Amino acid sequence: MAQESSFDVVSETNWQEVANAIDQAQREIATRFDFKGTKVEIKFENKELTLIADDEGKLKQLKDVIESKLIKRGIALKAIDYQKMESAFGGTVRQKALFINGIAQEHAKKINILIRDSKLKVRSQIEGEKLRVTGKSKDDLQEAMKLLSGANLPIPLQYTNYR
Repeated sequence: MAQESSFDVVSETNWQEVANAIDQAQREIATRFDFKGTKVEIKFENKELTLIADDEGKLKQLKDVIESKLIKRGIALKAIDYQKMESAFGGTVRQKALFINGIAQEHAKKINILIRDSKLKVRSQIEGEKLRVTGKSKDDLQEAMKLLSGANLPIPLQYTNYR
């Protein structure tokens, strides 16, 4: 009987790289001329990012700086879930951003259906916040990886424990 091969589909955030990217963004903001004399602030506490700026335009610039640093550090922008912008103290605006870590049940079900409908000879099952995909052929598993990478899913995916 042929040995079964498998891999795990996960959605994880590298917190050290996020912290490094935020540190780089703070350094750039401190030196940029267009941010001189304005109230612009980045807070990163409990894996939650809070952006504070004078107005919506500065907030958009601040998000661009942070996103460019995250991209350079290999963090997918799909991993950021921006919350609603709100007014803050002193005429400033504030926006929180959460990082997606783990695959939610609804996304896991969509991925399961996507794999099942592909007619590949693989099986997938949900195991908490990850999916395990198994099959007899490693070629089928690689096809499943290609399928998931090509699918336009709202969360970033990584593949671990390929064996």
